[in-house]
Amino acid sequence: MLIHRLRSFTEFQQHACRMKAVYEQRKSYEKELQDTSKHSRKIISFSYPAGKQVNLEVSLRTSDLSINWRESMTCPITGLNNRLRAAAHLCDSELGLLSRERIYPSEQVTPCFKWMKQRYPNLIGSEYLGDHCPLGQTNEEGTRNEDLTKLTFPSNYFDAALSFECLEHIPNFLDAFRELARVLKPDGRIMWSVPFGPNFQKNLIRASRDADGRIIHHEPPEYHGDPINSDGCLCFTHFGWEMLQQVKEAGFKDAYAVAYWSDVFGYLGVEQIIFVASKRQ
Repeated sequence: MLIHRLRSFTEFQQHACRMKAVYEQRKSYEKELQDTSKHSRKIISFSYPAGKQVNLEVSLRTSDLSINWRESMTCPITGLNNRLRAAAHLCDSELGLLSRERIYPSEQVTPCFKWMKQRYPNLIGSEYLGDHCPLGQTNEEGTRNEDLTKLTFPSNYFDAALSFECLEHIPNFLDAFRELARVLKPDGRIMWSVPFGPNFQKNLIRASRDADGRIIHHEPPEYHGDPINSDGCLCFTHFGWEMLQQVKEAGFKDAYAVAYWSDVFGYLGVEQIIFVASKRQ
């Protein structure tokens, strides 16, 4: 897997300029795979979470038969798609997670949580259940209710935290970063992914809440899939590079982006990005 660690918009611009020819080669490679996938809908790659070579399942958009690489290429053994297989891989290479460590992922009813729980027995996950269950308690299905902006865990409790495609659904996401910093031990690590525009310095605020809690839309409403709510979940923010400085101000250090790609492991999509930081002491 080829990875690049980037810590600012300027570093990304320099990286993108240096990688321009490589990006074109990757686009050509992915186009050939896409044309083949219109017939087979399977791509052979090594699934890191499964520990073996598998036929990754791709999903074609009905509109133009193109592939959403990031959300497709699902492993038939683990049920993890492209970005989640890569996240599992990068948890080892970037965070160095150990099986004995106490880890908090901001999810619980997903294939990703199921896979992680088998590997990390001290994993404690949650979902946001609203008023259906008191915060810090579990419902009849055993799902724990937590609000990322006011977690019920003690301070300095976890060795690591993971949040994949969650923070964009929280209008006051800075409070969520502060809470994640609070519950982590000094030097505790965090990895997260969000909708991200690598060519933009500033965050795009798509929606917000006023003082009375009413939603104000600044862009056309965008809803993402939600394992708890079949109606989907409103996206409040598309993030830009300023997020890394905001994370530092929330209590973290050495926040950086990991840009990665691999044909061997099936991490396609020209170049994907996930984020890492550690808590200040």
